[in-house]
Amino acid sequence: MSASSSSLEFGKRLRAEREHLRLSLRQVQELSRGIAAQRKNSEYYIAHSSLADFENGKQIPNIYKLYSLSVIYGRVYEKLATIFDVPVGEAEKDHKALVFPQTYLVGAASEFSEAAILSSRELRDRLRSERTNLLSKILENWKDVPPSLLQQIDWRDSLYGYIGMEDRTLDPIIRPGSFVQIDSRQRTIPPVNWHDDFDRPIFFFELRDRYVCSWCEFYGSQLILVPTAHSRGHARRISYPGDVTIVGRVTGVAMRIAEGRENPTRTPPLS
Repeated sequence: MSASSSSLEFGKRLRAEREHLRLSLRQVQELSRGIAAQRKNSEYYIAHSSLADFENGKQIPNIYKLYSLSVIYGRVYEKLATIFDVPVGEAEKDHKALVFPQTYLVGAASEFSEAAILSSRELRDRLRSERTNLLSKILENWKDVPPSLLQQIDWRDSLYGYIGMEDRTLDPIIRPGSFVQIDSRQRTIPPVNWHDDFDRPIFFFELRDRYVCSWCEFYGSQLILVPTAHSRGHARRISYPGDVTIVGRVTGVAMRIAEGRENPTRTPPLS
């Protein structure tokens, strides 16, 4: 079976790792023998002929042999996997794109990363004084940004907004203190063909003096920002496009519905 051009390229990069350490095929074989003995699993062993096949693009190492190579070459396992075009960094994104048929418990912490946006009391306290705004603009004024926050957010493909604690425009659909995900590619207000309030499209707007997350409708040359009845607010008519910019459509929301008890008080037993 002839090797594909991509397999040959992967093998070439793998060979470069070995030659960088001035190791022969048989020396890698002997080093892997020690790893297999330590792990008590022969799958970690790499015969010199198998390594030659890897480097010539004829075979792909399995997860055990790739581990041995990562140990021998001093490379992080995930980074070595990328040599073979395994998109390790896309695992969380691809997982979120899956649709599971049954409801299931995620657990206290994700396998990929903790949902720091919702769980961090420190972060919530810092945001209490912020008005509704794009999250990127809020963070511009912070001297230090929690690393967990930066890791949780996909800055490349989405915009994120924060709903201020005094902003009840869409309460309880979107409560104060919520985070919203914004698709900046969707800036066209659709016709009124929604079925109920939960189906009604929500947009993020930039006005002259502030940002607003709201339902909306067009009336001639005016854009009407429509609040929920629960908010007890009033619809606001704004000249479009002169006095308002459509940032994008809200496609997701992270919202607290109750405060968690981080240090619950022990209840004395009944006597």
